[in-house]
Amino acid sequence: MARGVSAERGGRGEDGEFRDKLVSINRVAKVVKGGRRFAFAALVVVGDGKGRVGYGSGKAREVPEAIRKATEQAKRGMIHVPLREGRTLHHDVKGHFGAGRVLLRAAAAGTGIIAGGPMRAVFETMGVQDVVAKCIGTTNPHNMVKATFQALTRMMSPRTVASRRGLKVADIISRREAAPAREASDA
Repeated sequence: MARGVSAERGGRGEDGEFRDKLVSINRVAKVVKGGRRFAFAALVVVGDGKGRVGYGSGKAREVPEAIRKATEQAKRGMIHVPLREGRTLHHDVKGHFGAGRVLLRAAAAGTGIIAGGPMRAVFETMGVQDVVAKCIGTTNPHNMVKATFQALTRMMSPRTVASRRGLKVADIISRREAAPAREASDA
């Protein structure tokens, strides 16, 4: 197993139905008097396919133990992301973590998931069907996943925006649909 490995495991347990994906696994060596001691670090993304998703990293002397630790950490730190029509994002959003920068864009039905490896794992486990994502800067899987989560935590549904502004949801949606028409008339 090497860096950039992506494997899906059907993790159905007492917690309900979760899908988990192994994003990367890294072997690290510690040099000691008798030679080298190897350990493994795993990065796992867990989601329910309905907008909840989490990530975790775990280290252990054996690969399965590292994956188990990472999966437990991912289940503890899950976030809920509002989805439009249950298939895509509500709006475009940028995120960054360290040198990793990501751009997530809502897409039309039938587009599919157009994203790199670590971001693709996040969207597949979350249940997003249509999205366009671009990674700018580092391709380090840890930073890409963290930047993606930073962007997803900034995602807001029209209902949330309406409650913050003291408006009705219909007002927010009508303004969103009228915005492209205004931009076209300005050009």
